Amino acid sequence: MTASDSKTRQRLAAILMADAAGYSRLMSCDERGTVAALDDARAVFRTAIDAHRGRVIDMAGDSVLAVFETASGAVVSALAIQAELARRAADVAADCRMQFRIGIHLGDVIEKDDGTVYGDGVNIAARLEGLAEPGGVTVSDAVQCAVRQRLDAAFDDIGEQRVKNIPTPVRAYRVRELAAGTPRAGAAPAPAPAAAPRRDRVDKPSIAVLPFDNMSGDPEQEFFADGITEDIITELSRFRELFVISRNSSFKFKGKPVEVQKFAQELGVQYVVEGSVRKAGRRVRITVQLIDAETDRHLWAERYDRDLEDIFAIQDEVTTSIVATLPGRVEAAARDRAARLTTDNMAAYECVLTGKVLHHRSNREDNAKAQRLLDRAIELDPNYAHAHAWKACVLGQTWTYNWCESRLETQVQIMQALKTALSLDDNDCDVHRILAAVNLIQDKHDQAMYHQRRALSLNPNDDLVVVQQGEMLTWLGQPEEGIDWIKKAMRLNPYHPERFWSHLARACFAARRYGEAVDALKCISTPDALVRAGLAACHAQLGAAEAAEEERLATLALAPSFTIAECLATLHYRDPAHREHHRASLELAGFPA
Repeated sequence: MTASDSKTRQRLAAILMADAAGYSRLMSCDERGTVAALDDARAVFRTAIDAHRGRVIDMAGDSVLAVFETASGAVVSALAIQAELARRAADVAADCRMQFRIGIHLGDVIEKDDGTVYGDGVNIAARLEGLAEPGGVTVSDAVQCAVRQRLDAAFDDIGEQRVKNIPTPVRAYRVRELAAGTPRAGAAPAPAPAAAPRRDRVDKPSIAVLPFDNMSGDPEQEFFADGITEDIITELSRFRELFVISRNSSFKFKGKPVEVQKFAQELGVQYVVEGSVRKAGRRVRITVQLIDAETDRHLWAERYDRDLEDIFAIQDEVTTSIVATLPGRVEAAARDRAARLTTDNMAAYECVLTGKVLHHRSNREDNAKAQRLLDRAIELDPNYAHAHAWKACVLGQTWTYNWCESRLETQVQIMQALKTALSLDDNDCDVHRILAAVNLIQDKHDQAMYHQRRALSLNPNDDLVVVQQGEMLTWLGQPEEGIDWIKKAMRLNPYHPERFWSHLARACFAARRYGEAVDALKCISTPDALVRAGLAACHAQLGAAEAAEEERLATLALAPSFTIAECLATLHYRDPAHREHHRASLELAGFPA
């Protein structure tokens, strides 16, 4: 490392760039008045930037450069600045008003020891400022993605813009105030009256996340605690089976002593997440717990200890871990509630929830019970998209294992249920996940991947979506990548269904990692004929003839008419070479064609 390297560091920041519109014209009309107005505007900028944990880098001439730890801080600050400048200039003639254009980008900057910043991130913010209207704010796609669910502001897409000295187009959005009567971005909402637990159109578990406490005694860590809270709220909101209280409502309680049951009653929620952040030296400890607000009982708690090397990477990792666990814990608690009720009195959500559990047992009797529960959910609420989607999933298992009287009729029912679900809610990740699976069964790989990508974009923390991503990549001829996705799904849900092992084994087999495939298949407690045949094929490829023969005989004991053709009919490889590899492996194990 050189001496110059030691004086700079690269980091992620939200960059705000502002410039006075028509400054030269204003100076030519009234120098003294313009200078006074500029000084007044600078004071507004400093106050708002400081209030939202930003730092002014430069105020040369009529421009302003500042950096923020969070994109939301930068956007809220910009909106507050524009509102205050407009208020102060209300009595000034329109052609004499000093108005600023503001651009904001979230990206990497090179920061020197003296606090100055450089890099493409700064350049992009400057170009966005040029795209803003006088008195307006324009942000990049990175900023819009980071804050769109957190702020009470609207984002108008103005498309991809080619800007000077930036090789790739920049997608830009103009930020505007919402209609009158709607709180401005960052404004605290009016206190909500105490109310009974809220219910959406269907009965869902409702949850609120209290702002995490900063226990470090270090004000610099406040943004990290807030960032953890905001990210958890945003990611939980992707789970459409949870009713998640907004960031603005939760943050009204920031820094105040909170009694969980009163907090939950005021916001009308069943569950509360609370946590804390403590920094010690180069380590950070994050604790989180889930509380059943009705009983004030702790349902789950976890602690995360990490090295404080990349605070944003830690924030992402911890958020993912928490969000991957919470919905399952909430579902388990809700399932306990449902178990205490008779089927006739269950809400639609509880029917779907119980149906999911029965479906995952993967046996004919429980799958039939699941189907009856889902039919009941649809009877209770015909417009419940999630119920239609899971009906298709349950029928899909019926079709796959041939537990139906007519496969053709069942396939029609599956497609009808999915068509209905999609028409009711195009943003339900399970609808797209199941559509991906159905298209895959029909070897429509392109359509399957379209719906799979859509499902993944809607909820990247759903273990069923993640494991299917790995399964899909295996069929498309990318098993090494598939293995990584399947293992990620297993980390997201340590209590995953046993079929995850089958997906992992198939990916390992396609990747020619036969020993790992054997290890995965041995984790299946009740192996069927296809699992036994898979073990035989792996052992044959490993040269373990005795073990291969043992598994071949076990396969035929379960399915005396088993053939290679029958097995290949259940596979969906896009590349004929992968199908041939599977066929040759079964042939090597001694199975009949």
